[in-house]
Amino acid sequence: MMKGILLILALCFTSFSFAEGPIGGKVYGKANLSLVDQDSGDTSGWNLNSNASRLGIKGESKISEELAVVYQVEYEVCIDSGDCKGQTFKQRNTFLGLKGNFGMVWAGKHDTPTKLAAKKVDLFNDLEGDMKNTFEGENRLSNVIGYNSPTINGFTASVAMIPAEGEDVDQDGQNDTSLNDGMSYSISYSKDKMYLAISGDQDIDKQDLIRLVGQYQIDALKLGVMYQQNEDNLGTKDESGYFVSAAYKLDKNITLKAQYGAIEDDVDSDEEQTLSLGADYKLAKNTKLFAFYTDNTDSKVGSSDDDFSAIGIGMEHKF
Repeated sequence: MMKGILLILALCFTSFSFAEGPIGGKVYGKANLSLVDQDSGDTSGWNLNSNASRLGIKGESKISEELAVVYQVEYEVCIDSGDCKGQTFKQRNTFLGLKGNFGMVWAGKHDTPTKLAAKKVDLFNDLEGDMKNTFEGENRLSNVIGYNSPTINGFTASVAMIPAEGEDVDQDGQNDTSLNDGMSYSISYSKDKMYLAISGDQDIDKQDLIRLVGQYQIDALKLGVMYQQNEDNLGTKDESGYFVSAAYKLDKNITLKAQYGAIEDDVDSDEEQTLSLGADYKLAKNTKLFAFYTDNTDSKVGSSDDDFSAIGIGMEHKF
């Protein structure tokens, strides 16, 4: 409780300081609540969910004309119960770095480049239809050292190194202690209505992975696709799968959404599938109502925990 009070006081104090000082940072956040009826076989019922609601501070401070300090401190706030898995505030993307004509170098806790590369095509991110419930590679890691290149002719590259700090990430029977025991990378291209990316992980969460991502907008229709291959370091999982999404803007307020994904394990022929349908209604620039239906299935015997369906309504406000 005391930690939560101190963080809130710090945010309030900082917001006034940023408004009047030369630092140039800001307080930001998102509140997202949904009322969901979920059936997972053994259990079913209605739940009020806080979906990655968050509070943060971010900004930059110039050191010289060519160099600036960049920073972000972000925490999840569970506005449904106040309890984020035993914590009042749960750490999200938090880092400190330097930014210049060379790009940006940073270190902290952060989403991997692989996860960020596919964010555009996941239309039900943070909800029950989030691709992380089906696909590997959706990682936010501690002790990350990263670099983001400047954008050149639409191209951007990112790389992150993760010291294992003594953990045996490659499962060779020896503790790993080097600077780049795990690595994640992405190269993306964005111009006009097109987005393309290739990304991959090596020894991240005991997985090697590669992704191809694309998105294209045709008038009011936005289409997304992802292909992924991944295998674990124990040889017990060798998966390949795809993910497609579509969003159609009916008018300035209503957007219809759909996405489907399937991934198959070549080791045991297990296949997981996810289907989500939904609609957003824009109340204001930063506020929307939404409704969705999600159905996830897993063909593996004894995997009832991965089989569930959910229907829900909710509201989101960003600030």
